Amino acid sequence: MTTPTRKFGAALWFFSSMLLVARAAESKPADGRFLYTAVPGVRDYLEYGGHGVLVFDIDHGHRFLRRIKSSGTDSAGKPFNVKGICASAATQRLYVSTTQSLICFDLTTDAILWEKSYDGGCDRMSLTPDGKVLYVPSFEQAHWHVVDALTGAVLAKITPNSGAHNTIVGPDAKEAYLAGLKSPLLTVADTASRTIARTVGPFSNFIRPFTVNGRQTLVYVNVNGLLGFEIGDLKTGKMLQRVEVTDYESGGVKRHGCPSHGIALTLDEKEVWLADAHNRRLHIFDNTTMPPKKIASVALRDEPGWITFGIDGKLVYPSTGEVIDARTRKIVATLKDENGIEVQCEKLLEIDFTAGQAVRAGNQFAIGGLR
Repeated sequence: MTTPTRKFGAALWFFSSMLLVARAAESKPADGRFLYTAVPGVRDYLEYGGHGVLVFDIDHGHRFLRRIKSSGTDSAGKPFNVKGICASAATQRLYVSTTQSLICFDLTTDAILWEKSYDGGCDRMSLTPDGKVLYVPSFEQAHWHVVDALTGAVLAKITPNSGAHNTIVGPDAKEAYLAGLKSPLLTVADTASRTIARTVGPFSNFIRPFTVNGRQTLVYVNVNGLLGFEIGDLKTGKMLQRVEVTDYESGGVKRHGCPSHGIALTLDEKEVWLADAHNRRLHIFDNTTMPPKKIASVALRDEPGWITFGIDGKLVYPSTGEVIDARTRKIVATLKDENGIEVQCEKLLEIDFTAGQAVRAGNQFAIGGLR
């Protein structure tokens, strides 16, 4: 005969099992839109969300869902700086780079498929639209590696000698744009031959974050020493415009060494959003005129060092962890981890799922959407 103690134990086991099943089910991708943030997403600072890939549910107030365990640590277990993030729905893969290695995750299981180190380390990489090839900058060194995105094998090496840093593969997959933080020239690589085709610039100083329009005719760049941005012609190679923030003073910043480290185009390309670390703001410019004219500012809780957009262009993600409605320019949510700690991250993007499979992946660089 079953005793009350045994009945209680069986019930406890049953409910514990159900809780574990529920947690396991919640940990797997489902239907919806999700924000993937790779941390430490500000240098190697663990106070802004710890270590791993944090997943937030966009459709339910950006609530924290889970933390994907990552690698990328030194011999003492301290995480290396995360440098970049990109993903492909075509191959169901997520990539996170650190100063020392490139990590490939399976989007359907969260498992790490491989981790590889490359000569000179890694910085902020970019993926071809078909998900098959990565352009991986070394960590502020002379070269980029062209990498097989499925295996991690090196296919080619491109050497502009510019202090490799930020990378965008164009939407048409024909060109890759390679920006080094030790050069005022943007290198344009031909993806068919995997060689340097031409340069754009020089700009007024060394290039920091940048973005391009959807037709790949214009580039918008941050440069050292400028609270503002410059615009270049991707076809002729000429610098076209210098745009400065004139109603706020420039000054010292905690990170990156330049007042504007972050720039993004809205999907319709009617606006440019610009980071202002010194004044803890995003500035918004009307991009329907040339040069673009400043029309608004949004105050933030800390110094922004990056900006990206959600896939449909309706939400703005500064690295400070606020979520901004692009139309109203109001803060609608803030990112917090499972412990209620405010998350800040310069390496994040949206990935959408249907029936456990990724169907769309965003872009960390917030490039324009007109084709």
